[in-house]
Amino acid sequence: MMSQAVAERAEAPPPGRGQGSAWLTLLAVSLGVIMVMLDGTVVAIANPVIAADLHASLADLQWVTSGYLLALAVFLITAGKLGDLFGHKRIFLIGVVGFALVSLAIGLSSSVAMLIALRVLQGLFGALLQPAALALLRMAFPGERLNMAMGAWGAIIGLSSAAGPIVGGVLVENVSWQSVFFINVPVGVAALAFGLWALRESRAQSLSRVDWPGVVLLSVTMFALVWAIIKAPAWGWSDPKTIGFLAVAVVVGAVFLFWQAKAREPLLPLSLFANASVSIGTVLMILVAFSMMGAMFFLTFFFQGVHGLSPLDSGLRMLPMSAGMIVASPIAGVLIGKLGPKITITGGMLVTAVAMFLMSRLSVDAAFVDSAIPFVLLAFGLSPVFVGATEIIVGNAPEELSGVAGGVQNSAMQVGGALGTAILGAVVSAKVASVFPGHLGEAAAAIPPEQMEGLKQLAAVGAAPPGLTGPAADLIANAAHMSFMDGLHLGFQMSTGVAVVAAIFALFVRAGRKTEGGAVHVG
Repeated sequence: MMSQAVAERAEAPPPGRGQGSAWLTLLAVSLGVIMVMLDGTVVAIANPVIAADLHASLADLQWVTSGYLLALAVFLITAGKLGDLFGHKRIFLIGVVGFALVSLAIGLSSSVAMLIALRVLQGLFGALLQPAALALLRMAFPGERLNMAMGAWGAIIGLSSAAGPIVGGVLVENVSWQSVFFINVPVGVAALAFGLWALRESRAQSLSRVDWPGVVLLSVTMFALVWAIIKAPAWGWSDPKTIGFLAVAVVVGAVFLFWQAKAREPLLPLSLFANASVSIGTVLMILVAFSMMGAMFFLTFFFQGVHGLSPLDSGLRMLPMSAGMIVASPIAGVLIGKLGPKITITGGMLVTAVAMFLMSRLSVDAAFVDSAIPFVLLAFGLSPVFVGATEIIVGNAPEELSGVAGGVQNSAMQVGGALGTAILGAVVSAKVASVFPGHLGEAAAAIPPEQMEGLKQLAAVGAAPPGLTGPAADLIANAAHMSFMDGLHLGFQMSTGVAVVAAIFALFVRAGRKTEGGAVHVG
């Protein structure tokens, strides 16, 4: 059968059309993924306004984030396989079109239930984009050039992340929260036009089918796991419903692994993890996303609820981290090339742990510099992990499984983010609820239980009931803010510990050595 490299050359377009250039490929796929990155950062800025406009609870807002991440996590590996089967360019462009159209529908939604449902659909189309983009980059930048491309890729992603809070703040403050989704439409049009011109098609000629039983089993496993974690604070961790969903996740997950070992063309070939660096890189992505996304979910509530900042000012507060990625990502690519992934990623995780610890020391009246310093540290800590994980997961995978490997990397990140948002959200909410009456002092005894429950829910997002005046209002607002800070500190302390664990895992990374035929040896 024709080899992957020969097949790609056979599909290359005629000279003179501009297609197939490595750097044009980087630019084209970046346009599509920029749309996804913009969406992630602007939604964080818009969450408090969405809560007020659609009367959404903290659990609702968690599902606005977690539903999107869950859909990404469930479908990313499948999307990678679809790219391997039907062509990465084709799947990438379908993702661009679908993501833009669903973004338009989200902007027109009128209820939080509709918003969550559309966010799930948006996540499915976003899943088509990311592994296809990485596979196209893998084909365009072979060998050692991949590190350089990943550094440039990280800088572009950092630039879009940096623009997100500013653009989101301007739009939310001066237009509406819906406009942060409408902005994806012109970006999607540009990505589609440039992708049609610049990208060349590639696919794995040896693959012929989608493992639909694997898709179903993985989907059920992930849904049951994240659903149990998100609902556990309301149900109770010992509630039969919580235990039942966790049991479903364990049992169906075991069946999924058994099926993958037996299937002729599995959704997730377990042989991919024979390389220790691929396995460790996957675990690293889960841990770092758990630490980052889980803790960062609450920062917009800190800035807008506790500090009372506008959406634009909140975006400016978060700019140092996003802007730092622009500088840090190319440096990370160079360092990985010179020092190797083990030293670079371990150092990055330790810097991330320091940044998370500093975040856990933020006070109610923290100044700009108090959050800017740990944000910059996060940029320089996380960049080596993101760049290095791509090198050790996608770079070590056989070329015919590059789409699946890209799906594994992105799926691990979304799984970690969904679990982090769910678990740390539950921990922070429980902490706020437990300490809120104590911050109220003697006044807590005079508040009816139902009203107290409502105050706790508001405190979980750093807010107090609107319209109250006088000493009682000041007392409740202060108690809400102090309780929220107690929960925020605990969330970042847990993230610090997770980052340290990830640094220990990184010590065991070993870069794979490729033979000329593309086979991977564990080294």
